[in-house]
Amino acid sequence: MPQRFLLDPRARFLYLASVLLAPVLAACGSRTPPPLVSPAAGPLSADQVRAWVGETTPTGHRLQRFRWQLRDDRGAAGGRGTIRFAAPDSVRLDVAGPFGAGRAAAVVVGDSAVWTDPQDAIARLVPSYPLMWAMFGVARLPAPGAEVTGGKDSTTTSWRYVSGSDTVAYVRTAGTAPHLLAEVRHGPKVIGRVDATLGADGRPVTARLTVPSVPARLDLTFTASITPPAFTPDLWLPGQR
Repeated sequence: MPQRFLLDPRARFLYLASVLLAPVLAACGSRTPPPLVSPAAGPLSADQVRAWVGETTPTGHRLQRFRWQLRDDRGAAGGRGTIRFAAPDSVRLDVAGPFGAGRAAAVVVGDSAVWTDPQDAIARLVPSYPLMWAMFGVARLPAPGAEVTGGKDSTTTSWRYVSGSDTVAYVRTAGTAPHLLAEVRHGPKVIGRVDATLGADGRPVTARLTVPSVPARLDLTFTASITPPAFTPDLWLPGQR
């Protein structure tokens, strides 16, 4: 399914903090930042990209709990959430605000939502699915027909997909505190950037989403990570908790 970057460009606020933790955003000034991956980067083979993406893709089942904090020019809000992965690309998100208020849930497979609760959640989001996945430490494969470029050295792997006027870029760094950076652009406009700090196992420890066009920032702090043997089938159905 083609990656869908903007579902409603008029929306100013952040249903993924209050609805399902999707890309809600942070101002970083009016100046357009330089791209994550140099336009001069060389072409990559499909096998190279598949291998690099595969290093970030969850295997088996994973459950992670997190705290979220949203800040914008009107104040701050926060709450807790849970994400459940089933390899390779299915995820269930459950979030709530203070004292359990504003509960919401969604199931996403790849780059599309299977269902959301409340039902109008997706229509009210300004999401980018690549940014959503990057907040959880996961890179995505390119859309069919995308131009793919990048490179690798001893500490940094960087790659970029260009599909028409849309660009998705990733930078993965090694070291004592590895990071996964992601950026989505529509033409020269930066839709959003993610900086996820990873643990030794590749799972995210913290993640920050920023978007230049809206004065807000979403921070996630992961508090627990569990590897269950499986999830019950009804977990993926609406109305289940």
